[in-house]
Amino acid sequence: MVETMFIAGHSRLPAGMAAKNVYETLTITVELEKKYGVILEASCTLATEHGRDYIGRLLRGSSILHGVEELIEIVKKNYYGKATNAIIAALSDLHYQFQQIKLKS
Repeated sequence: MVETMFIAGHSRLPAGMAAKNVYETLTITVELEKKYGVILEASCTLATEHGRDYIGRLLRGSSILHGVEELIEIVKKNYYGKATNAIIAALSDLHYQFQQIKLKS
């Protein structure tokens, strides 16, 4: 059985976004494989199901073991919504949380 963990990364949403009416922050959650940091499943708190699904598909299969720069580039090249910077910040926070957990292990 593959050992997995669940981690969340957070950031502030920009003004004028539909999700801001429901959430103050954008949260990206991932289930990932512990050893290599490969994202098995991902979700976020964007307002639309389509947006949440799209971000999940963009992130799935990537590793955060050595950073999130590749994921950030994927987001920049493919996501053109108002939440781009919030997604990038949440990914950076997610990687920070992962690193902190790995240090404790």
